[in-house]
Amino acid sequence: MREIVLDTETTGLDPFDTPAHRIVEIGAVELWNQVPTGKTYHQYINPERNMPAEAFAVHGIGEEFLADKPRFAQVAQAFLEFLGDARMVIHNASFDMRFLNAELEWAGYPTLPDTRALDTLMIARRKFPGSPASLDALCRRFGIDNSNRTLHGALLDSEILADVYLELTGGRQPDFALSTGGGRNRADTAATEWRPRPRPTPLPSRVTEEERAAHAAFVAELGNGALWSKQG
Repeated sequence: MREIVLDTETTGLDPFDTPAHRIVEIGAVELWNQVPTGKTYHQYINPERNMPAEAFAVHGIGEEFLADKPRFAQVAQAFLEFLGDARMVIHNASFDMRFLNAELEWAGYPTLPDTRALDTLMIARRKFPGSPASLDALCRRFGIDNSNRTLHGALLDSEILADVYLELTGGRQPDFALSTGGGRNRADTAATEWRPRPRPTPLPSRVTEEERAAHAAFVAELGNGALWSKQG
């Protein structure tokens, strides 16, 4: 099953304020059967409006930086193609889905049904009732390194959320294969094209001949009634 772990950064809390708040960054990570594949989507977006000081304090993305970035309508098709028909995994999904659907509607695209989004915030609240369920709190609970998260960033947050999601659901936790050294960066082409698949050559047995002989001698001492002596 293909899933996309997704996060956005915005200019504010409500796309239907006056003036409208807009998306300024989208970050997404692809999972295949709950295994990170190394494929990511990352895009900064010109919101065509000013950046409030409160929002800048959260993510540090300023108006000058965004001035030459594409508008949402220019990247909507590429974003939807990356998304495909995958389920979306989002922390506080109602917030991001509200913004995404507002932007899609303004750009003339069909909106995304809320049922496509799996909300990890709700999962965490059900699993740990009464406990903090923010992304930072869940990182502390599961021992996930989020030391690079001094400010919110859509791609970094989606990478961290993928780790949190795997912990919440009991999934596998392989290395993300998105980093070299200590940072989380995009992998090379080979890693990007990776998919989980059966091992082409089975691993050799680790049992030595001495161990085989000792086991055979032990079974022989048990007599013909031993389970190991019976043929399947």
